[in-house]
Amino acid sequence: MITEAELQRASRAMSSLQKAVGEVIVGHDDVVRSTLIALLCRGNVLLEGVPGLGKTLLVRALAHATGLRFSRIQFTPDLMPADIVGTDIISEADGRRQFQVSPGPIFANVVLADEVNRATPKTQSALLEAMEERTVTVGTHTYALEEPYIVLATENPIEMEGTYPLPEAQLDRFMLKAVVAFPNLDQLVEIVARNTEGDGIRLPRTDVTAQDILLAREVARQIPIADAVRSYIGRLVSATHPSSLLSPTSVRDFVSYGASPRAAIALTLAAKANAFLDGQAHVRPVDIERLFRPVFAHRLILNFRGESEGASVDSILDDVWKKVPLAS
Repeated sequence: MITEAELQRASRAMSSLQKAVGEVIVGHDDVVRSTLIALLCRGNVLLEGVPGLGKTLLVRALAHATGLRFSRIQFTPDLMPADIVGTDIISEADGRRQFQVSPGPIFANVVLADEVNRATPKTQSALLEAMEERTVTVGTHTYALEEPYIVLATENPIEMEGTYPLPEAQLDRFMLKAVVAFPNLDQLVEIVARNTEGDGIRLPRTDVTAQDILLAREVARQIPIADAVRSYIGRLVSATHPSSLLSPTSVRDFVSYGASPRAAIALTLAAKANAFLDGQAHVRPVDIERLFRPVFAHRLILNFRGESEGASVDSILDDVWKKVPLAS
């Protein structure tokens, strides 16, 4: 049972972390928020945007502010799975040879998979076990990863040259997708000023520890959610499937596969975390509304007609949101 003191400690820690990262990242408050929500829910985040918008800086700032171990993997077409997870090497001690694991960069707390869609699907799949089971298998041995653990992958828009689509199994393992948009004029001027004056950008440091994050996870998970709101989440997921009676016309016409049960779990946990960050005692409909698109946007697979006619996932999700009422 969480005590009042632990609740206050967790709340202060996450407020401090959000403020520290937000002071470094200009104009992307929603992206920062989504990242913290995923951290609270043992989730992973897919950050989409063209190069130069601060995606890598966001991840580095999060790791530095918490003192967690940070690792960056630059994904390229020639990257191999062993370059990510590591490999067994032969070592010699006391005249005896034996295999010893040489851990790859995936063994960290905050892992940045930079430009993840520039590597082949085979290499991308090396992340799957770590993202879901929080373990890594090297050779015949499986190793547990240290918590808190989070993978933040950046991807360039699919239309850019030299990119590969992410496998559906990997997409579903990202709790949230956050689109990093181009800054407006005022934000652009501020970014230039911060990077060209004084000592430049300094990464933040707080007194937030790994134990604070683990405590905050436990607190957020215990935020209550009403049966009616839980049912609402179930109906939203069902409405993304073309075979469902709840689905709008755009889903039946353009969608091949809808959101999985993992999406319902992700939306429930994310809504709890959002309510906790807002200092609320229970999940509200506004929490569902805020996280609906970040949770669902990367999980809908369009059919041939949807692809050929250029159907927009965002507009399809708008139709789902309008079609499914809170009260059944």
